[in-house]
Amino acid sequence: MASYDDETYNKPFNLRVWAAMVPFFKPYRWELLKIALLMLFCSLVDVSIPLFQKYIIDNFIFTRATDGIITAALVAVAVLICNLVSVVLYTRLAIKVEVSFARDLKKACFDHLQTLSLSYYNTTPVGYIIARVMSDTDKIGLIVAWGLVDLMWGVSYAVLALISMLVLDYRLGIWMLLVMPVMAVLTTWFQNKILHHNRLVRRTNSLITGAFNEGILGARTSKTLVIEDVNGAGFAKLTDEMYRGTVRSAVLSAAYTPVMMAFGAVAVAIILVQGSSFVIMKVIAFGTLSAMVSYAINIFEPIQHLSHIFSEATSTQANIERVDALLHRKPEITDSPEVIARYGDSFSPKRENWEELKGDVRFDDVTFKYPDGDEYVLEHFNLDVPAGACVAIVGETGAGKSTLVNLVCRFFEPTSGRIMIDGIDYRERSQLWLHSNIGYVLQSPHLFSGSVRDNIRYGRLDATDDEIMEASRLVSADAVLEKLPHGLDSDVGEGGDRLSTGEKQLISFARAVLANPRIFVLDEATSSIDTEMERRIQNAISRILKDRTSFLIAHRLSTIKMADLILVVKDGKIIEQGTHRELLRKKGHYLELYSMQYEEDLIRR
Repeated sequence: MASYDDETYNKPFNLRVWAAMVPFFKPYRWELLKIALLMLFCSLVDVSIPLFQKYIIDNFIFTRATDGIITAALVAVAVLICNLVSVVLYTRLAIKVEVSFARDLKKACFDHLQTLSLSYYNTTPVGYIIARVMSDTDKIGLIVAWGLVDLMWGVSYAVLALISMLVLDYRLGIWMLLVMPVMAVLTTWFQNKILHHNRLVRRTNSLITGAFNEGILGARTSKTLVIEDVNGAGFAKLTDEMYRGTVRSAVLSAAYTPVMMAFGAVAVAIILVQGSSFVIMKVIAFGTLSAMVSYAINIFEPIQHLSHIFSEATSTQANIERVDALLHRKPEITDSPEVIARYGDSFSPKRENWEELKGDVRFDDVTFKYPDGDEYVLEHFNLDVPAGACVAIVGETGAGKSTLVNLVCRFFEPTSGRIMIDGIDYRERSQLWLHSNIGYVLQSPHLFSGSVRDNIRYGRLDATDDEIMEASRLVSADAVLEKLPHGLDSDVGEGGDRLSTGEKQLISFARAVLANPRIFVLDEATSSIDTEMERRIQNAISRILKDRTSFLIAHRLSTIKMADLILVVKDGKIIEQGTHRELLRKKGHYLELYSMQYEEDLIRR
């Protein structure tokens, strides 16, 4: 089950990877400094407890004196209260840093995603993007905040405790100095093994979740194909892998504590035996022995914390690398610095400098191939589309009908040649300027969660309800509103799942009309509407497209007879062009498509 994760999870700890997060650290440098200081104070308190214990034994218990005991008790209570306050403060700060850091990373990722070209979304799985923006950023925020807590406390306590032991009695302290490296090595080995198996368990759990989801969604298909036994065997294999990984992790975890307790017990035993002889010989006081034993028992915990934090920090490097790769992903389509200076960008547009778009479109010796393709889709292609003209693009499924539209919308740019909008290379204007003047109705429309009103108003955010209703009537979407229980206020559900595909298409049609664009793109926009509804909106389409440049990607050829120019696409190439009548007279591929569809319509009737 090798994957990218396997490679990055097995990399050693590298500060250069973490350096990518420095810009996100800066806003919280004071919070991080406060956390470090508070943890240093907490470790000082923890280290002082055995020393205070020594003081009580030597000055009160063995001497049986009570003078000053109340003062000592008050000091102890005051220190513990300060320690409690410190814990509350560093917990609040750590939580703030964790959620704020993750929030900033999420926002940076989301903002950057808005700048990436359409090709990125065509080639990148949605699950991959969601994992980067959600899971990876959360894990980084967690390790930044709480990793610092564990790191500062573990280092400071281990160092201060060891110094205290050497100061109290260097002969006993040396024994701990010899045992600690062995405990550190064992802890690191166990933590790495446990972490490795836990990762495998998490990965297998993701596969199980996916298989379970597929089993539910594909239940009807499984039953019709009679593959329940195959599904069951595959699911059983995954659960067996998870079982074995979980057992291995549990065995290692179960063995870890006894092993470390054994080494800790050896250290304590050595100190007790050696220290007891020193007490008998009156070389050290009994309180010193008591403090040394306390240090020997407690010093195991910071070693465990340090090993755990370094293991987690190493594994988190994979998350950082993935997030950093996303943040440094360059969009394939970018505006030049000069264009941005004049027209602004997507987040800071300078609309006052935007020229009015009339709608003249010209392909000037355009050659194009997709970034991941080997063959040229267009070669030295020329086409003049005057403002207000209607161009239809037809062809079989998968023939490459969307290529021209993608170029016009500047989702892709020509490999060579130019595309002129109103006589100017569209690379000399901003993408946002062009996209703001394009109305695009997709074959598979997307609606955002919220009301019908909100979805239509995305076409123009300052539109009134009357304008929204007028746009709806123009495309016959008012028929949809009449069926909905709350009209414009009806909730469309996530992705519009409460509406049929045809209803969603009409809503998206109204949204595009409301934007009043100069260029219209209809990508098989009537393919999900029944024949009766199609006839109802044909007149509306002719009114909408009047005086606007339009590109129609059509499946039903009956919808594009009125086009000023029809382009016939096959195998990614434009093989015929002309009006409906001209193409029929040529008796070429267009006639074949038209005849085939005409026969299908007759059969349906």
